[in-house]
Amino acid sequence: QVQLVESGGGLVQAGGSLRLSCAVSGLTFSSRTMAWFRQAPGKEREIVARAGWSGDIYYTDSAKGRFTISRDNAKNTVYLQMNSLKPEDTAIYYCGSTILRYGLRNAAQSYDYWGQGTQVTVSS
Repeated sequence: QVQLVESGGGLVQAGGSLRLSCAVSGLTFSSRTMAWFRQAPGKEREIVARAGWSGDIYYTDSAKGRFTISRDNAKNTVYLQMNSLKPEDTAIYYCGSTILRYGLRNAAQSYDYWGQGTQVTVSS
């Protein structure tokens, strides 16, 4: 049974930090691309950061310089350290997993497994 379990969301003031975790089971974690997406009310799910199986990293422009994605293959866990948070970062954050190693890995449709989501709320 595949499970992706996120934790670490919460309410934080602007300028604060949060660290999200996503623990994965039932998959060969080390061979899969892992990513963090977010979805704000009334908006589509969008990618925030991606960590490929080979160590390649991608950040969306809004995350560059503030967020850091990392993965621990020994613990089957992917993390998202978020610093200098802004009110516009408020959303439900999801971790996703895809077998794709190249190609359209920034599209939500490319991901076949998702966590349940964790709410991040940044107050101004």
